[in-house]
Amino acid sequence: MPILVQKFGGTSVRDAICIKRVAKIATDAQKNGYQVVVVVSAMGDTTDNLIDLAREVTHKPDPREYDLLLSTGEQISIPLVAMAIHDLGFKAISQTGLQVGILTEDKHAKARITEIKTEKIKNYLKEGNIVVVAGFQGISSATGEITTLGRGGSDTTAVALAVALGAERCDIYTDVDAVFTTDPDIVRDASRLKTISYEEMLELASLGAQVLHPRSVEIAKNYNMPMRVRSSFKPQDEGTLVQGVGKMELNNPVSGVALDESQARIAIVGVPDKPGIAAKVFESLAKKNISVDMIVQSTSKDGTNEIAFTVDKDTVEDATKVTKEIAKDISASGVTTDVNIVKVSIVGAGMIGRPGIAAAMFKALADTSINIQMISTSEIKVSCVIDTKDGEKAVKAIHKVFELDKVSKEKQKV
Repeated sequence: MPILVQKFGGTSVRDAICIKRVAKIATDAQKNGYQVVVVVSAMGDTTDNLIDLAREVTHKPDPREYDLLLSTGEQISIPLVAMAIHDLGFKAISQTGLQVGILTEDKHAKARITEIKTEKIKNYLKEGNIVVVAGFQGISSATGEITTLGRGGSDTTAVALAVALGAERCDIYTDVDAVFTTDPDIVRDASRLKTISYEEMLELASLGAQVLHPRSVEIAKNYNMPMRVRSSFKPQDEGTLVQGVGKMELNNPVSGVALDESQARIAIVGVPDKPGIAAKVFESLAKKNISVDMIVQSTSKDGTNEIAFTVDKDTVEDATKVTKEIAKDISASGVTTDVNIVKVSIVGAGMIGRPGIAAAMFKALADTSINIQMISTSEIKVSCVIDTKDGEKAVKAIHKVFELDKVSKEKQKV
């Protein structure tokens, strides 16, 4: 029998009614001939509430204790889902990350999965169980301590399990109907996508689209594991299939527009024009585990440089502190920080080899009097940093210029 992995997010298990709906979806899949593994997040806002509680206790929680605390959310939801499945007359067993054998690197809060022991799950499946696994968590292979995979880590758990088990597919159930050309809350006529490539989905997820966690898409792409984004409230809908670009027919050069409101801009001004300065700056940030996104270096009239880059707002305080220390060390003039920025991006595998795409995006912004502060490009992406106040206006303008409201699912062939 083929294996199907189903993942349900926090909104999908937020209360007893939702949990019963999840149980029905899982048992229907088993009735349809699948061996079913269900990966579950914590209920509703449980993780956020636990984070708030930890911050009330201390400003700097111990990483080990923090992971131990956050892992309890899923340990509540998995037995409840298993109980609901039992109530429908089916066999089920719940498993924490520790019990199921999800091994990770020895790092707290953002650990990566290194191995999954599948023998136990396969035995449970052979016995006719629906196996309900806690997402977001694992166990350090070095220390045996509980670790977590970072926010959105349940997506990663699900895809990693699907790969390890040789599943037919991984279905990600959420509170949206599908992947859209942009956020429907911003653009009301955003189009549903029937299919999207791994490459496009990875870029959109990395650029602020919150449907899927980037790491999960990366794993799916690396192992060619099909993913389907579906609504747990409309399980009859097929949602969006995420798959290899070679299996798709590309019609529109742009597949989607993303808005990332989580970034801040830091600039070092008056930087001496010497070799090795940029390396010193970004090596120092890397040592503090601070990830940098966009980078722009420019030369001023006096022969000095300005190095500007973006970081996540959650790390801006630490990043600014490190940067000021570096600026002093390299005899730069100073450091500026701007948290009132957003990043708007277009993504599309069809952009490759098609001139004029970036120009059309820039013109759409210019026509709406939006100033561009930074630009970053790749083969299938163009990103611009703009002022926070212009974020939604930019998304609407770009969505319109590429006629993404006219994208029809009938035009996209699986």
